[in-house]
Amino acid sequence: MSVGYIMLCHTALHRAAQVARHWAQRDCPVVIHVDKRVGRHHFDKLKASLADLPNVRFSTRHACEWGTWGIVAATQQAAELMLKSFPEVRHVCLTSGSCLPLRPVEEMVKYLEDRPRTDFIESVTTADVTWTVGGFDAERFTLRFPFSWKKHRHLFDAYVKLQRRVNFRRRIPKGLVPHLGSQWWCLTRQTLSAILEDPDRKTYDNYFKRVWIPDESYFQSMVRLYSTNVESRTLTLTKFDFQGKPHIFYDDHLQLLRRSDCFIARKIWPHADRLYKVFLASDTNVRAVAEPNPGKIDRLFAKAVERRTRGRAGLYMQSRYPNDNWENGRTCAAYSVFEGFSDLFENFETWLNKAAGGRVHGHLFAPDRVQFAGGESVYNGAMSDSAALRDYNPKSFLCNLIWNTRGERQCFQFGPKDGQDIADFMAYDPNAQISVISGAWALPLFHSNLNFSDIRKRAALLQKIEAAHLGILRNPYVKARVRIWTLAEFIENPMEPLQTIIDEISPRAMRRLTEAPKMVDLAGFGQFLQNLKNQGMQPLLMGDFPVGDDPRQNSARHGRPYLVK
Repeated sequence: MSVGYIMLCHTALHRAAQVARHWAQRDCPVVIHVDKRVGRHHFDKLKASLADLPNVRFSTRHACEWGTWGIVAATQQAAELMLKSFPEVRHVCLTSGSCLPLRPVEEMVKYLEDRPRTDFIESVTTADVTWTVGGFDAERFTLRFPFSWKKHRHLFDAYVKLQRRVNFRRRIPKGLVPHLGSQWWCLTRQTLSAILEDPDRKTYDNYFKRVWIPDESYFQSMVRLYSTNVESRTLTLTKFDFQGKPHIFYDDHLQLLRRSDCFIARKIWPHADRLYKVFLASDTNVRAVAEPNPGKIDRLFAKAVERRTRGRAGLYMQSRYPNDNWENGRTCAAYSVFEGFSDLFENFETWLNKAAGGRVHGHLFAPDRVQFAGGESVYNGAMSDSAALRDYNPKSFLCNLIWNTRGERQCFQFGPKDGQDIADFMAYDPNAQISVISGAWALPLFHSNLNFSDIRKRAALLQKIEAAHLGILRNPYVKARVRIWTLAEFIENPMEPLQTIIDEISPRAMRRLTEAPKMVDLAGFGQFLQNLKNQGMQPLLMGDFPVGDDPRQNSARHGRPYLVK
């Protein structure tokens, strides 16, 4: 007999009983510690279910709250009972009630018999630790943590801040070098007994009682004082996600667990009936003892973490949605935004659909309703044209539209009359292609039949809104593909910018435009702008228009777009 198992249990005691019986029936003694917070009825039921096994013991119960000394005290008591009750044990393996053996017990016994002086425990210095998430590194050993992080969070945080403010530092016991590592280890009798029988144990215990999460540092540090051969790794498969929480294994992880070649796995879902049935089946054939190699499945876990934290571009999920900038791309595909084009050209949506293909919408963020292509009231993914539903979350509306229509280029109109809450989101979306004819919003006012005083007020408001929008688009950190023309320079040579836009939307088409869409009547527009000036409203975004019937004049200068990147 060479291996004894310590089990720390607090839930799913029926599963812990199954595993304990599996080990005990194969001549491996088991010492079980049950959290003191577990009801007496459940504890007695567990003891009764294992009463027929002479090599199963129950240690003194401690309250084992996460991050506190109780877990270490429970381990010490169980280890002392193991060493005292079973003198033939050579290695002691610490497990939990949610652990499950993955390989025949005989293989682990043979593996440890070949390494009689080796201690298997993850033990690294704080400078080498990269896995601490949202916790403390070196400070866990130099500050005091008398309050429970889970029960008294405010006291915990306040006391840490106080210690930092007064520059408090604890004195580490002489000769002790703090180390960190996984809680689950397999130590030799010599090393474990040396730790438990150390004449200075009281000093070490008093120090670690106020260390942050001592079960990840007590044995990991103490082993360095006594062990002559430390393998800084664990024989138990433990995987953690990006938040430091353990991965839970389910029935569909069966083949994954088999490939790991590890002796024990944690943490197993208590309802994973298939896993317990397969791995606890009788199997006394000792095969070639392979080295535990959790690295075989690291790639799959890395992909799982990436999928959880980044996911598919433009697809939002619960684990990322509440966190800003956790999305893997704001939208899932490229789309085009046209500002001022439908004001300058007649039937621009129809022309664009013929010239570039894709789906061309009207003003998706119009104040009265969503102007889907073809005047539809319900669009892909059961999206409604209701402005109230859209405005509840405009970002999600746009993301859903692009996701529901992926594979087809979406184009839509936008302007200062539309809701502006989406402007920032589009500006910082690399998938957005934004083309702006600034000042084109004045053309519908020019053709309107409103009183001039109303036109002046309306023009001042729209210019203010568009100026703020252009300020966003000119930010140097904008990620969208942005092109801006003033109305005056665009109408001088409209074919060139239109060709540039079409080529970007359909790069494979390589079609030269033969004609531009028909412009609205511009006769008298220059005088209209002059009238606005005369009334005290200074139009700034249209460019320089002559005061005449036709703003387009023969000029050798051709309008060139400038790219804001």
